[in-house]
Parts: sequence; structure tokens; C-alpha cells
Amino acid sequence: MRAFQVTALDQPPELTECEIPTPGPGQVRIRIASCGLNFADLLMVKGKYQDTPTPPFTLGMEVAGTIDALGPDVAGFEPGQRVAVFGGSGGLADYGIFAADRVVILPEAIDFDTAAALQVAYGTSHVALDHKARMQPGETLVVLGAAGGVGLTAVELGHLMGAQVIAVARGEEKLQVAKQAGADHLLDATDPELREKLKALGGADVVYDAVGGDPFRAAFRAMKPEGRLLAIGHASGDVPQIPANHLLVKNIDVLGFYWGGYLKFRPKIVTDSLAVLFDWAAKGRIQPHISHRLPLDQAAEGLDLLRSRASTGKVIINI
Repeated sequence: MRAFQVTALDQPPELTECEIPTPGPGQVRIRIASCGLNFADLLMVKGKYQDTPTPPFTLGMEVAGTIDALGPDVAGFEPGQRVAVFGGSGGLADYGIFAADRVVILPEAIDFDTAAALQVAYGTSHVALDHKARMQPGETLVVLGAAGGVGLTAVELGHLMGAQVIAVARGEEKLQVAKQAGADHLLDATDPELREKLKALGGADVVYDAVGGDPFRAAFRAMKPEGRLLAIGHASGDVPQIPANHLLVKNIDVLGFYWGGYLKFRPKIVTDSLAVLFDWAAKGRIQPHISHRLPLDQAAEGLDLLRSRASTGKVIINI
């Protein structure tokens, strides 16, 4: 089978040929149809992601496909079922081995591309906004990086959950993508008056930040008393430092958030969230935005799209 692998850290991944693996106890083998790319894949290549496997390993965190074989003692599944799974790695290949307790059976109304595109991005935003920030209808949500893979889902889910959504992104084209996802207000991330314009719109109850850098500093200074700041990531490479005295003055909560971490200590939060999201997708209430679909032999080009920020929403690799 083919697998897009990191053979050494900080070296370009390679499309390799390897043996089809056999599932062990508690595992299933999936014939993979679709795999979603994530910024974390780029970090794994450099060995800078918190859950980077030891090389050699196959990239690809979120997949959808068909169960091909079951390991010993696996119950509740059978070959031929359409499923999705967040495996953390192993998705950019013809076949993958995954823990059965992470596998979710897909509703018939959801295709493989949608299932692969939905898990990390929508899962991150749903658990962050609902469980972590406990966002309420009528509150103001500021989304930084609003046209990115996770940012766009925060805009869409924020709108669906009844918030007033302020989208912050670079350039008119990306802002229009955010508008189509339900943003009420659009602000350019490079605007030197970003802080003042956020305050003019009433300030933020919740800030969703996957970017860091200057947009973070502007949004942080425009937060309302008892605002909640979700630290999702720092795609800009500029990890923001938070002045504690500002937290005291406004009674602001800073909430560190890593969606994948819940699979280790409270996995039911993730599985319950995915059940909600798959139901919403089956009913047409959410629809992942996929800007690019590429074959497996162009996976490197897909990663380049993320690296250069040339994509909006998700990049899907069709196996």
C-alpha cells in the first residue's frame, strides 16, 4: 500500500510503499477514502507538535472510509461499514489501523469528504465554544483567522449557536468567505485600528484565537469584563504573552484548549460533540467548506497550500 510518511523530522515527507498492516486487539483496519489536512501536520513534520509520533510515521489526522478488517475482541463494528475516525496520524495512506473506541459510524447522508473535513475543525470549535467557553446566545464572538480551517467553523457554529460574530481575517476575499459562513461583521486583520473597531462594535465576550500575533493583542485589549479568551493556537508563529494585570482589571478568563487532549482524559466530551456535529451535518445545518481536493500523490502540494495560507476552510486528500 501507499503511505505519505515522515521518515526523519524536519525533512520533506515521502510517498512510500509498505505492507498492509494487520489490526491488533481493540483495533480496526480502515480502507481510507478521504483524509483532511491540518496545520498540526506541518508541525509534526518539524517535530513541534505535542503529539508527534516517532519517525517513521504516516501523516493524516482525520479520516473517513470503510472498515476492512477487525482485530480480536472488537465488537459493535463489521467490515463494510462507513466510518470516520480521528486517529491523530496514519490517515494519508490506502489503509490505516485505528483504535475501535475512536471510530464513529457515519450516517448515510454524510459523504466521506464531509466526514473527513468535519472532525478536527468543527470538533475543535464546538467543544471550545460550547463546553469550554460556555458561550450563550446573544453574546459577541470575535474569531481571529476567520477563514482558516478551524476559524471558519467557529464563525459558522457561533452563528448557529446564536452569537453575534465578528470575523477577523486577511483580505477581502477571505472576509467574504467568512461572511458566507454567517459572520455579522468583517474586519481586516492588518487594519492598524483593529482594536478601536472591535471596541466600536461593543467589544468581545468570547475571543477565539488560532492565530496569535497582532490580531490577538488587538482583540485582547477589546474584551468586555468577564470575557473568555480561547487560546486555540498560534499559526502566525507569534506566541502572545498575556499581561496578568489586564486579566485582573476586567475579570477575564484565559482558556487554554487542545481538542485532541480530551481523547486521553475525557473522551466522552469529544464523542458526544461529534455525535451532535454529524447529526447537524446530516440535517444540512452545517456544511464544511472544502477549498481543495487533491489525490494522495499530491499530498505535499496540499501541505504547501496550508503553509502558504492559500486555502480557505479544509484541504482534503482523496485516497
